[in-house]
Amino acid sequence: MTYVYDDTNIFAMILRGDIPNSTVTETDYSLAFRDINPQSPVHILLIPKGKYVTIDDFAANAGLEEVADFWRTFAAIIDGEGLQQKGFRVISNAGEHGLQEVPHFHLHILGGKALGPILAQ
Repeated sequence: MTYVYDDTNIFAMILRGDIPNSTVTETDYSLAFRDINPQSPVHILLIPKGKYVTIDDFAANAGLEEVADFWRTFAAIIDGEGLQQKGFRVISNAGEHGLQEVPHFHLHILGGKALGPILAQ
């Protein structure tokens, strides 16, 4: 599938510096920042700097350096936030049925408390 990237999405604006953020860490290929509406004590958004719409778009089209950097940055966040011992949750919403709100691939990294069930009926 071919994805069309929307340069007006909020994460594109954050990457351009049009909107401030609470940066946790930044690399050449990735940016992590605190969610403005946290759903747990730790709620960090990790995004690639490349123009990828969904996780499968990133997996299929990102370069090896981008992929390695993204997942190493993820591991560094888990370590830096002390989430290994008690655990954490990672969420990536994709597309309409996944209720993706921002059309830029991102991970929600949540932790700091017991999070309850993944889905509610």
